[in-house]
Amino acid sequence: MELKANIPSGPMEQKWEKHRFDVKLVNPANKRKYTVLVVGTGLAGASAAASLAELGYKVKAYCFQDSPRRAHSIAAQGGINAAKNYCNDGDSVHRLFYDTVKGGDYRAREANVHRLAEISVNIIDQCVAQGVPFAREYGGLLANRSFGGTQVSRTFYARGQTGQQLLLGAYQALERQIGLGAVEMYPRTEMLDVILVNGAARGIVTRNLVTGKIESHVGDAVCLATGGYGNLFFLSTNAKQCNVTAIWRAHRKGACFANPCFTQIHPTCIPVSGDYQSKLTLMSESLRNDGRIWVPQQKGDKRAASQIPEGERDYYLERRYPSFGNLVPRDVASRAAKAACDEGRGVGPGGLGVYLDFGDAIKRLGENNVRDKYGNLFEMYERITDEDPYKQPMRIYPAIHYTMGGLWVDYNLQSTIPGLFVLGEANFSDHGANRLGASALMQGLADGYFIIPYTIGHYLANSKLDKVAPDDPVSKAAVGEAADRINKLLAVKGKRSPDSFHRELGKVMWDNCGMGRNAAGLQKALQRIPELREEFWKNIAVTGSGDEFNQQLEKAGRVADFLEFGELTCTDALHRNESCGGHFREEYQTPEGEAKRDDENFAYVAAWEWKGVGEKPVLNKEPLNFEIVHPTQRSYK
Repeated sequence: MELKANIPSGPMEQKWEKHRFDVKLVNPANKRKYTVLVVGTGLAGASAAASLAELGYKVKAYCFQDSPRRAHSIAAQGGINAAKNYCNDGDSVHRLFYDTVKGGDYRAREANVHRLAEISVNIIDQCVAQGVPFAREYGGLLANRSFGGTQVSRTFYARGQTGQQLLLGAYQALERQIGLGAVEMYPRTEMLDVILVNGAARGIVTRNLVTGKIESHVGDAVCLATGGYGNLFFLSTNAKQCNVTAIWRAHRKGACFANPCFTQIHPTCIPVSGDYQSKLTLMSESLRNDGRIWVPQQKGDKRAASQIPEGERDYYLERRYPSFGNLVPRDVASRAAKAACDEGRGVGPGGLGVYLDFGDAIKRLGENNVRDKYGNLFEMYERITDEDPYKQPMRIYPAIHYTMGGLWVDYNLQSTIPGLFVLGEANFSDHGANRLGASALMQGLADGYFIIPYTIGHYLANSKLDKVAPDDPVSKAAVGEAADRINKLLAVKGKRSPDSFHRELGKVMWDNCGMGRNAAGLQKALQRIPELREEFWKNIAVTGSGDEFNQQLEKAGRVADFLEFGELTCTDALHRNESCGGHFREEYQTPEGEAKRDDENFAYVAAWEWKGVGEKPVLNKEPLNFEIVHPTQRSYK
């Protein structure tokens, strides 16, 4: 398969402006003739649906929550990046572009990243106009703070609720269009498949999660904005319903899956406390602005934090990375925490934790100022752990968080299936092998508000699309396939729950394809996952029927997809004989324990093509060419 990235020609800083002029437009009267299906209503999906409807397109939007405002985007805490340079500290569009390419360990497409940096400044204006209550300085200007991987303050925030506030802005824009009749909203609805007509995406198959009804919905283009696949590992910071199903079913229909092994470990999570847990809780990276991370200098030191003198503490990030200190990128901070715990210097139960200490900040700023900046995060920590972080340090440990991989898309955000566009975390496009903190919200809103309105119009203006009816034979066949899969799950009548399979798969993935990976472990996982998948289809227990509200059936379908996708993730990790960003192959590291890239052999996007269950996928490569930011050994010292 030939991967055409469709990157515009010309100087980097002019590519997006030139492209916006070159794309074909759909005149206002003709926009009303087109229907666009938007799956997912988080920041990317809600902003896309609202923007497309505002332009005049007919939009159908789908989410499996009872309301779009329950999308997982609300869980983003710390902030959103933008190159406004309000702090006058040297920031610029070019610096944000440079930091993002470097932070992604030189595995992102430069043109996409530069466009993201350009658009970032517009996002803040859009959100302020919508009434998003960003924090402000005393004089009324918007406040900024720092995040990992940067030496400037460019992160706009609303205490520790930034994602929630941004989503409310996009949600209000979406609800306005629903009220005007421009958007038809389908809550409690899960996408099960993509409908292809003459090779192009023309609709989706859905299941009503309340009634169980399976039906088809057709239109002229489909946008997937369904988030990431971190729950492949069972324990993650993602909401429990987050899954891979929508993009995986699209992959099975011909959409290439890019860089699935690029999964992000977040360094600032509350540690696992028992086998009963079903998810983990993220403590915002913004806490690393004022919190200092340390462990005891001596192995096996079990004293309480308050009893360990300053001279016997190792502020290991400040020691190892003096230029960036506690604000190194997430992959670097995560590996450093793991190394400290592996040395026997971890704190808390099982020694799987490090301290995030606000003692110095409280002395310097006062408790009230710290409370103003981080109060809701401190309250959340105390409710979960029953420990007061104003009086004793938080305990944190890395956990699965974000996924940089996703469906392959070109510069227009179109997948290898014509008419199928992929937005936000569901695509692979902007973050390379590691996402910098506060860039997820930036990408989701850039894709939805500012990119897809141009690029989808270009596709529609260039395509001759005959009308497709919901009862078209192709639609009926797709509905039948989805129903057969559900009936197959119900017919097994085994003895193991979906959660038991999911938990076992998650442990296999974490142990062998988690923070550290090696060839032997990946080969072990690639042997175990097919065995587990075979057992799943022989022993899965799904009670109830498909014609009712049935959460066990929902879970079973998603776990079935995870069992296929996990094999691809390990295959991707095994083939990439290098370390880069969140993909840390233990065989490939510098003497100092940092990731060691192989730019000669692996400076490409790995886009995998589906060939069937248990069949070897086909690898397609999109070479990465660096015009501006030339790859070097990443250093934050």
